[in-house]
Amino acid sequence: MKKSTWRKHHKWFGLIMAVFLILFCVSGIILNHRQLFSDCQISRGWLPETYRYRNWNNGLLRGTVSCLPGVCREDSAVLLYGNAGIFLTNSEATTFDDFNRGFPHGVDWRNIRGMAITPQSDLFAASQFRLYRYNRQSGWQAVPLPLQEEERLSDITTRGDSLIIVGRSHLYYATRPYQHFHQLTLKAPEGYNGKVSLFRTVWLLHSGELFGIFGKLLMDVLAAILILLSVSGIAYWLLPKYIRRMRQAGRSAKTSISLLKTSLSWHDKIGRKTIVLTFFIAVTGWSLRPPVLLALVYGKVPAIPFTQLDSSNAWNDKLRMLRYDEQQGDWLLSTSDGFYSLPSLQAIPVKVRKAPPVSVMGLNVLQHDQQGNWLTGSFSGMYVWHRSSNRITDFFTGETASEAAGPPFGRHAITGYSSDFHGKTCLTEYEEGSDFTPMPESMATLPMSLWNFAQEVHTGRIYTVLGKGTLIFIFFAGAGALWSLISGYVIRKKKS
Repeated sequence: MKKSTWRKHHKWFGLIMAVFLILFCVSGIILNHRQLFSDCQISRGWLPETYRYRNWNNGLLRGTVSCLPGVCREDSAVLLYGNAGIFLTNSEATTFDDFNRGFPHGVDWRNIRGMAITPQSDLFAASQFRLYRYNRQSGWQAVPLPLQEEERLSDITTRGDSLIIVGRSHLYYATRPYQHFHQLTLKAPEGYNGKVSLFRTVWLLHSGELFGIFGKLLMDVLAAILILLSVSGIAYWLLPKYIRRMRQAGRSAKTSISLLKTSLSWHDKIGRKTIVLTFFIAVTGWSLRPPVLLALVYGKVPAIPFTQLDSSNAWNDKLRMLRYDEQQGDWLLSTSDGFYSLPSLQAIPVKVRKAPPVSVMGLNVLQHDQQGNWLTGSFSGMYVWHRSSNRITDFFTGETASEAAGPPFGRHAITGYSSDFHGKTCLTEYEEGSDFTPMPESMATLPMSLWNFAQEVHTGRIYTVLGKGTLIFIFFAGAGALWSLISGYVIRKKKS
């Protein structure tokens, strides 16, 4: 192409993408430092209508536990939990009261992954970042865990008087009085070769987290550079028009002319010198959403040496949920690599070859139905797992389930389940929620954490006007950003 054509491409693609790039970069910095922003939150009343809670959707209800008299209050009760905290109700689900006393202020601290009651009626809740124990006098109190740096929690379960907390990489267990927890690293499964997820590798490269805090800070600097390139590019487009109007009005434009030259100089020099790094961050981000994501999600590659993925722990960031199966006499472990069976937590996990489909986004429901079968729910759907006969059926149709891995987002995107309400089956879906009982109107605008809001901006889901087009927004936005960088480099590179 002629250089004039390259200039037009850079001008218009750059102008169109500039605002989006600024939003990508600001939200990316927030995403890179979650706990720093965990106290910050935004009312859902300020966001598009689809972000308001409706019929218990959007993860408001993940699960429930039944409380015996004297644990939560004098009479029996049901505790409902999800990503907005815990609420106290009754077995008919007719009244709802806030049950978050003692939790930190930010809603991000109250994203509850699971709850458990021990045989001695000790009540525990596992949020993403901390384990809490309930005290009727002072409310929820944090319980120390020997967590690895920034390890998140994903589940909680009991067997007898043992309380087991599932981290993303380790298990943490204790017996009564549950004051000292021990870390357990599960053994590597047979055939483990040390390879890691290609998708996660690209994810951590994009955030910089692969190289620890240094990598994160480097990506923050690159985000700041992209913001500077976007702002200076907009300035270079607007200032000539402003200068022309100033001259037509007979006023001096020296300051504006100086600013124009400075913005072009910075835009040119910084853009050329950082092109490799800015191109890298754009490519990796572009790859993390459909359709490119589909090519990465099931790939395995060797771990990059001396990085976060280069771990001796075969289960590094892979653990999701854990339950004991009384009928089969084993532990059932859900991981990002599928289901595993363990006769004891000290045994070598054995891959379950025939298991229900699970979305790449992970399992949300794993519990028994009234017949003793396992219910497994994820964004791929809900399935009934008859382990005794090795048969898996679709919860809604009763048909035999496919043995293929589940789609990232199926017809029924399951986020929660409860059997604790008399005469009511409570099955919640991400968008549709559940009609098991009317949701209090006051819950509709419960806050969203700043981190989650940044995630919605960063993935393009915030642009709800696009409808289903938000699924491929990043593909086109990423392509536009890459073309802006390429065309900018072509028109400004020095001749040899």
